[in-house]
Amino acid sequence: MTIIETPPGDHRPAPLPIRRDAGALAREVGTPTEAVARRRSLRADMLEAAVWLTAVTGIAFMIGSGAFLDSGFWGWLGMIARALGIVAAVMMLMQLLLASRAPWIDRVIGHDKAVALHTKYGVTSFVVMLLHIAVVSTADSHTAGTNPVSQLFDYWSYDWFMAWAVVSVAAILVVLFTSFATSRARIAYHKWHAIHLLSYVAIIAAVPHQFLQGSTFRDGGAAWWFWFVLWAGAVSAFVYSRIISPIVVNRRHRLTVTDVAHETDGSVTITLGGDAVSHIGARSGQFLNIAFGRFAYLREMHPYSLSAAPGETLRITVKPLGDASSALADLEVGTSAWIEGPLGVFTHEARTGRDLMLIGAGIGVSPIRSLLEDAPEHGSVSVIVRGRSREEIPLLDEIEQLSMVRGARYAALLGRRGTTWGTALHPVTLVGAIKDPSDTDVYICGPVQWGLQVEADARAAGVPSHAIHREEFAW
Repeated sequence: MTIIETPPGDHRPAPLPIRRDAGALAREVGTPTEAVARRRSLRADMLEAAVWLTAVTGIAFMIGSGAFLDSGFWGWLGMIARALGIVAAVMMLMQLLLASRAPWIDRVIGHDKAVALHTKYGVTSFVVMLLHIAVVSTADSHTAGTNPVSQLFDYWSYDWFMAWAVVSVAAILVVLFTSFATSRARIAYHKWHAIHLLSYVAIIAAVPHQFLQGSTFRDGGAAWWFWFVLWAGAVSAFVYSRIISPIVVNRRHRLTVTDVAHETDGSVTITLGGDAVSHIGARSGQFLNIAFGRFAYLREMHPYSLSAAPGETLRITVKPLGDASSALADLEVGTSAWIEGPLGVFTHEARTGRDLMLIGAGIGVSPIRSLLEDAPEHGSVSVIVRGRSREEIPLLDEIEQLSMVRGARYAALLGRRGTTWGTALHPVTLVGAIKDPSDTDVYICGPVQWGLQVEADARAAGVPSHAIHREEFAW
């Protein structure tokens, strides 16, 4: 079927602009070239490579401190335990750095990638740390003439930093068990988030014994300074980006709710106003972590995508999918709002081509609507939204009106899911539907599995990987 249709109504879209030179377009609208996209991907790879280089350097310092001087099975077992501890420490460092949400991390790899890496390094650090504990307890129990379990509890009676290490183990186990998919499905987001904060307790509690107990570091020297600089940098980035910067931003802009509108699909559109809001620097397609109410940020914050192009106000549209989002239906004008961000690289700055295709489903149409509002005037724009019915797609009237004003091609795919990302009655594909796949950026936002299906279809249609931008609504 033909999936691109004109907006409903008596008016026809304005004629599409004449094709422009791709290089001139990139300079005019400020979008990166394909080479820039490759460099961005390279920087992300370099960031991951730096993690392993740091681990190798840490192990090299361990070897330089005389680790190979230990002989016999138990000596080598102790050396393996130390190496596992070093790898776990590096992973914890990276986990803390990614959790800082420092602006440069967002620019280099994007928030989604940062979250994925944070999860990856978190799981890896926990597993490696548990192996470190098991191996070191076994090695030390042999020296003490006891068993590994008893040795683990005996650490509590050692110096204070070893007692803290035992606390770290307990926190790690709690976080690990509650992070399994089956556990997370039963825990409300704010409760899971509160439990997840124990991972930072685990990191803080584990650090002292690295410097005071680890033979590689306790004597000072280059190894001590190497690790001190790493930990100081990661902690500073976290404290500045997660505590100091939000305090400064929120005290400066003093955001409050200026309007609350209820959409036909049950969603709530909330507008925030304040002092010099445009200086926050938000861009269409980005999201904010927001807490409503006085001191609410101490309890929980939730990510909400901008549903309109930012200016002197910020607007979000929230679907009631949980306790926190459902409560926003009763939000009153004048309620204070605390924000973190803006975050994300799901913006026009990520574009590499002339033409633009925006595809959204469910509440995922929110950032699609904001991207459509300030889409560059050059190149063609196509918009596809997906839902079971018109009434279940938020902001649909606004999207149709913006499509008409912009002269965008438009389609609404309505009905229950089928074998494709379209509907059961109308299977769809992008293959053959995109005029110039090599010069088109595709933005996708919606449920995870649906978004992956659209992404695979875009690749099959010939759209380059660097020109496919997918935002996930998941936690």
